[in-house]
Amino acid sequence: MADDWQNKLYFGDNLDILREHIADESVDLIYLDPPFNSNATYNVLFRERSGEESAAQITAFDDTWRWSMESEFAYQDVVSNGPQRLGRLLAAMREFLGQNDMMAYLTMMAQRLAELHRVLKPTGSIYLHCDPTASHYLKLMMDAVFGYDNFLNEIVWYYRGAGVPKKSRAKRHDVILNYAKKNGEQFFNPDPIRQPYAEATTERFSHYIGNVRAGQDYGEQKLNPKGKHPDDVITHIQPIAPSARARLGYPTQKPEELLANIIAASSNEGDVVLDPFCGCGTAVAVAERLKRRWIGIDITHLAISLVRHRLRDTFGEDLLPYEVVGAPQDLASAEALAVDSENDGRYQFEWWALGLVDARPAGDRKKGADAGIDGYINFFDDNSGKPKRIIVQVKSGNVQRNQIATLKGDMEREKAAIGLFITLKPPTRPMAQEAASAGVYAPEHYPDRQFPRLQILTIDDLLSGAQADYPRLAPQATFRRAPRRRGRQGAQGSLG
Repeated sequence: MADDWQNKLYFGDNLDILREHIADESVDLIYLDPPFNSNATYNVLFRERSGEESAAQITAFDDTWRWSMESEFAYQDVVSNGPQRLGRLLAAMREFLGQNDMMAYLTMMAQRLAELHRVLKPTGSIYLHCDPTASHYLKLMMDAVFGYDNFLNEIVWYYRGAGVPKKSRAKRHDVILNYAKKNGEQFFNPDPIRQPYAEATTERFSHYIGNVRAGQDYGEQKLNPKGKHPDDVITHIQPIAPSARARLGYPTQKPEELLANIIAASSNEGDVVLDPFCGCGTAVAVAERLKRRWIGIDITHLAISLVRHRLRDTFGEDLLPYEVVGAPQDLASAEALAVDSENDGRYQFEWWALGLVDARPAGDRKKGADAGIDGYINFFDDNSGKPKRIIVQVKSGNVQRNQIATLKGDMEREKAAIGLFITLKPPTRPMAQEAASAGVYAPEHYPDRQFPRLQILTIDDLLSGAQADYPRLAPQATFRRAPRRRGRQGAQGSLG
């Protein structure tokens, strides 16, 4: 592993990050699970759109794509400047599909797949995770970008599930498209992911089985002592149950075992693993555990905060240093984020600010009126097991005394122990006086400590290292905590 390498977590559009930060042929393994609105009906996805629509961006959990001028520009970029086969394919798809959500999705994916091909090493491979709604289109696109002769597998991840439709078969699988950069040169080691042979197979091979072909005796056939060679259907890994400890609240979260199956077999220790849609960071966490280097990219500060918490909770002091690129580091960049309307700036700023105090967003805040609560922190100050709550309000514009008075009312309504007001602008003297009038919080098990019941922190304070003041009898449980693992493991011993 190179001494000068540092793992990186990028905030931003992965197309820009790939073009500006990731060098040619520098990545050993790519896994991507691009957001897609698989819950939408097929007819809605193919419906023609009239008028100007919002740009095809992914913000938090809203993963619907829309045809817009941005899609048009992306389409023209691929057809004019992209790989020739990809451009011709995309033009044919537009002729067939028209201008709709599916075409917007495929156009944006085309740009990114071309960049992913560029950054992949000749010995590398890519795994594209998708569902059957778009897998057939994506396979054509992968053929155009990577070459049909570099296709390795269409892996079927079969899983159990609830719900049975009345007029169709139950949907019980995802598709993972696996391509090499150069077929025959890709790294692949099946040993870490071999599974036990079926009992009937073991029984059959307990007796002598000859191997005579075309009149030549090749000796006795034997089973591999390490287990069965992996095939293209995965049945032994199940999705994360809604109530499972491993679930972190991200709707598209995949089980770590599935990512370990891919990373352990298609990379070596020290190799670079890239996830350009890293979400809650499953690929990043597994790469860290298996001693791979990693690059994660996501377009929301919400995801970046979740990944940071996950890495900290999982590895603790064993976590190797990594760099977060693209998040504000000073007051000027924080102000720029707050006014950046192109990236849904108000809520990106809000999610970033909440991450500074380890607060969880209160809900989907992209639309609708401000409900007065932007986030919350759960904490424990006794042994009852019942969390106390801090409600958090974030303001990026001008602030005034009545906002503090409103937060006091919200605290009473929500029965919150403490209120936290985070502001980009300096608070006024009347605001500080109003906050002081809320009094103090005096927990029973901290007889010598009192905590301001309503606290005001500026972004400048937080960037300088200040934090909310509240009891910490036990680890705060604002985010669902990732299960703690002992150390960083090699591939052979990590899959159990």
